Amino acid sequence: MTKFKRLAALAGLALASLGAQAQVAVIVNSKSATASMTADQVASIFLGKSNTLPSGATAAAVDQAESAAVREHFYTKVTGKQAAQVKAAWSRIVFSGKGTPPKEMASSAEVKKFVAANPDAIGYIEKSAVDGTVKVVLSVD
Repeated sequence: MTKFKRLAALAGLALASLGAQAQVAVIVNSKSATASMTADQVASIFLGKSNTLPSGATAAAVDQAESAAVREHFYTKVTGKQAAQVKAAWSRIVFSGKGTPPKEMASSAEVKKFVAANPDAIGYIEKSAVDGTVKVVLSVD
C-alpha cells in the first residue's frame, strides 16, 4: 500500500469515527428544575460567561477529558470554538481570578455519574450513553 493510500484510509477511518459519534447530549440531574436549554445558554456556562442554570441554581459544570472526541464535537457544535480555543479562554479567566473551569472527568460514564449525584450539575455525553439517571436539556448533532 502506498503512503498516499494509507493516509487516505486513515482519513476515512477518522471521518467514520466522527460520524459514529454524531450526537451529543447536554445533561442535568434528573431532578433538576431545568427542562431545556439553548445552545447559547450552555455555551455561556462552558465558556465561563455565566455560572447559572435557567432554574437560577449555580451550575456545577463538568467537562470531558481533553483527549475525548466528544469534547471537541461538543465545543465545535455548541460554542463554535475548538476545544483548544476554549482552553485558552479559560486560562485567561483563571489568570484574571474571574472563574474556574469545569471539572474534568475521564469518561462519559464518570460525567453521567457526577451529574446524577449532584442536583445542580451540567455536563455532556454521547447521546447513546443517556439513561434515566440524567435529563437531556439539549441534543447536538
